[in-house]
Amino acid sequence: MNHSFDALIVGAGQAGPSLAGRLTAAGWTVGFVERKNFGGTCVNTGCTPTKALIASAKAAHTIRQAAHYGLGPMPEFTVDLAQVQARKDSIVAASRGSLEKWLTQMPGCTIFRGTARFLSATTMQVGDDVLEARHIFLNVGGRPASPPLPGIHHVPYLTSSTILALEELPTHLVIVGAGAIGLEFAQLFRRLGSQVTVVERSPRLLPHDDEDVAAAVADILASEGIMLRLGAECISLGVEEGQPVVHVSCEQDPTPSRGSHLLLAMGRQPNTDDLDLKQAGLQADARGYLSVDEELRTPVPGIWALGDCNGRGAYTHTAYNDFEIVAANLLDHGQRRVSDRLPVSAIYLDPPVAKVGLTEHEVRAAGIPALVGKRPMTKVGRAVEKGETQGFMKVLVHAETDQILGASIVGVGGDEAIHCIITAMYAQQTAAFMRRNVFIHPTVAELIPTVFGELKPLTASET
Repeated sequence: MNHSFDALIVGAGQAGPSLAGRLTAAGWTVGFVERKNFGGTCVNTGCTPTKALIASAKAAHTIRQAAHYGLGPMPEFTVDLAQVQARKDSIVAASRGSLEKWLTQMPGCTIFRGTARFLSATTMQVGDDVLEARHIFLNVGGRPASPPLPGIHHVPYLTSSTILALEELPTHLVIVGAGAIGLEFAQLFRRLGSQVTVVERSPRLLPHDDEDVAAAVADILASEGIMLRLGAECISLGVEEGQPVVHVSCEQDPTPSRGSHLLLAMGRQPNTDDLDLKQAGLQADARGYLSVDEELRTPVPGIWALGDCNGRGAYTHTAYNDFEIVAANLLDHGQRRVSDRLPVSAIYLDPPVAKVGLTEHEVRAAGIPALVGKRPMTKVGRAVEKGETQGFMKVLVHAETDQILGASIVGVGGDEAIHCIITAMYAQQTAAFMRRNVFIHPTVAELIPTVFGELKPLTASET
């Protein structure tokens, strides 16, 4: 059956539903395609379920730490993974159900279930339906990558998606990959009661962050009994006595890591490989991403790429901002661009890791004259009172213009407190401006003006 719309949106991740809402409110007819679950990665296999699990793990950790707060003896408790998963699933279902109800009842929006493939630059096929539109918005998201490790096809392994359906708590979880995903799962399963080993090729954690950030995170994880095997080269997989084994060659210790379960957390890839892009005149790059300009337009007129598939950000907040850019430019005569936004992110460990703007490494590489301010969380009253003093906060400032270049916070409440700095940077405010702020006591954020008041010249190299 043939259908014609003003716009066709493929994928119900963060950018898609909101874009459908704006377009239909403006009088456009919209065909909307989703082949699986509404909400995309964030709602189904990303932010929502993982942060729900992290909350359960935090509760277990807090109970175990009761004696540190003058409480005890506490009764013994067990972790019921089925109940933990059920709590997570109920949160996911509520979020997904609300979104699906909104879209299916949206006037002017027609839902199609299945995989969309291009027939031309203006036409796509979903099952027996042929959908035509002058405007096509690809919001197809991504999935866990399956790296070509030797032995990968002969070893049962989990991904960041399939691990969410575990019915039993791993006795020993071996994780290959020490990025944000791998480290979040490492801590949450350790706190739920599993033994955890992390295997990473890089000589340190978080290679895209500063060395002091990576070192602080390593200390946090090691303090909870997580085994870190860094600098692991020649990683291969095998099975011994019915259990998955990770073989490595390390200078310090080449002993294989054997566990009851194996999680591969070695990046993600965009879902562009089954779109028949050539039929539309499109071509993905070597990693599968679609090239877009500053307004998220692909090289083919009338086709946009939003969210994880465009390589311009792999976060929920960047995907939603993609929607805002496209909607403003199409409907509001705006001139919004991808480069208007600051690079901001967080890793939801406990305590969290948050950053905005440039890192120390990037500042040095660019040859920018800079000042740095740094304060350990041991000198933040709110952290001391809460008994959570791991980490630090750090800010970077241009030595000549006083403009804020970036910041990193490793510490309790850091994922929220850093928004003080993010807002100031969007407003193009200076370190002098930040020093004049008066924040509420007692909070973590109240020490941010103090850090800006303790600036020193950035040394020539990281220490």
